[in-house]
Amino acid sequence: MTYMNFPDFEKNNSQNQWNRFCELLFFDNEIGFWLDISRMSLSASDFESLKNPFEEALSSMQDLENGAIANLDENRQVGHYWLRDPSLAPSKKITDSISNEKNKIKNFGEAILSGALKTDNGSNFTDVLWIGIGGSGLGPLLLVNALQLKGKGLNFTFLDNVDPNGIYQKLDSLKDKLETTLFVVVSKSGGTPEPQIAMDQTKNFLTSHGYDWASRAVAITMSNSALDKKASSENWLNRFDLPDWVGGRTSITGAVGLLPLCLIGSSGDDFLNGAKRMDEITRRRDLRINPAAMLSASWFFSGQGKGRRDMVVLPYQDSLEVFSKYLQQLVMESLGKELDREANTVNQGLAVYGNKGSTDQHAYVQQLRDGLDNFFVSFIEILEDNSHVPKINKKAPGDYLSGFLQGTRLALSENDRQSLTITLRKFNAYSLGSLIALFERAVGLYAELININAYHQPGVEAGKKAASNILELQSKIELILESKKKYSIDEIQKLIPNSSSESIFIILRHLISNNSDFKIVGDWSKPKSLLILKIN
Repeated sequence: MTYMNFPDFEKNNSQNQWNRFCELLFFDNEIGFWLDISRMSLSASDFESLKNPFEEALSSMQDLENGAIANLDENRQVGHYWLRDPSLAPSKKITDSISNEKNKIKNFGEAILSGALKTDNGSNFTDVLWIGIGGSGLGPLLLVNALQLKGKGLNFTFLDNVDPNGIYQKLDSLKDKLETTLFVVVSKSGGTPEPQIAMDQTKNFLTSHGYDWASRAVAITMSNSALDKKASSENWLNRFDLPDWVGGRTSITGAVGLLPLCLIGSSGDDFLNGAKRMDEITRRRDLRINPAAMLSASWFFSGQGKGRRDMVVLPYQDSLEVFSKYLQQLVMESLGKELDREANTVNQGLAVYGNKGSTDQHAYVQQLRDGLDNFFVSFIEILEDNSHVPKINKKAPGDYLSGFLQGTRLALSENDRQSLTITLRKFNAYSLGSLIALFERAVGLYAELININAYHQPGVEAGKKAASNILELQSKIELILESKKKYSIDEIQKLIPNSSSESIFIILRHLISNNSDFKIVGDWSKPKSLLILKIN
């Protein structure tokens, strides 16, 4: 592997900055993509120190693509890279299944949009209610917000939380369009509580208004999962595969992303080809021409290999307003780990936040320039402006937007604040696919550098288990209160082994606020004084 030779950054030396910019700038003409890391805190000797780690990291990535077991907790392969290039899959069966599924999704989307596939009442579909949690919701939301053109495709509503107020408002907003709404439920296992609860509420709302669920419902799930079996037995409109070897936060180039792209009339093929191209150039062993390696090296040295700086994402494009949320899950769920591969406690991670420039930069650029120096900025710019927006009084919005980005970048570097810039010539399905793939590959390489497993999520599973325990505790509390006697919180705690009085208080506070069958006696500000009983 060959490494670059470039000068260290000097903030008051424009020639130094220009030389550094020229040496570190990456460009790929096929994508129309530039990466500038010249304003990040790294040196030529830093790159040299990563020679062996990068060799090992790239080899590990190759092993992963060849079918190695990467998610050791669940004994699973990690194959989202195969989704954009099925020929890489380790077996013909997987290759064929990817290609067949892609054609199945494409045909379904075309049938919906053309009106060849109608509702049971003979109407064309007009809307989609998408039920998905985490990556199953964030990926489609990003794609729809970024790529849907006005008046093209179906209208999307996303149900991505179990907030009762949010559920009611979104379902109520569709009450006049229920007949022509397609309901898509995404759940890999079919047993995750959030999508299951959201699906049950949605189905109840639909059927209570006199419409059939099965003829309007689509499942995206793993073959033979609980959801797959349910959809099959109830004869849902369609089912699409979410393979065992695809994680939620990397599912966007599978059915989770391709179906919404088809339903908004965008090109799934272009999206996949953009991701495929980025995969190809980020397999290169030469760091100078591997943008994912350059990106991950920047993260590594900026945060001293410990994630000690946050990533502030500033895309100067309304279409990428959701991108920082998408990256939060991709980056933080992948890299936020307590243990390394040798079970040493390392507490790794890389915090991500942000929104869009230039509007939202006013919310926090003041602190970024003058406050805590605990971050680096990832600027994202699109060169090609909308040709339908004219220059008026010699003022072009795109020129001003570019000026704001450049000005903010310069203002930060003048105060020794780090930033990198990603530039795309055009913004479309192809370039968005390449952008997502860039961060996926950088996350994979960075995880190798810090010796953690990017493809499992023990913290998420711990949270799910804790939530399940709380719901089980509530059931036990309600059973005790069936006696209609008065109980203090401490008395309830003694009746339930290994329970927490604090958890019991919090459960009762919510229960009493939503159920008139229960009564509280005492002062809420003095939890130990409270007595609870069931009156009905």
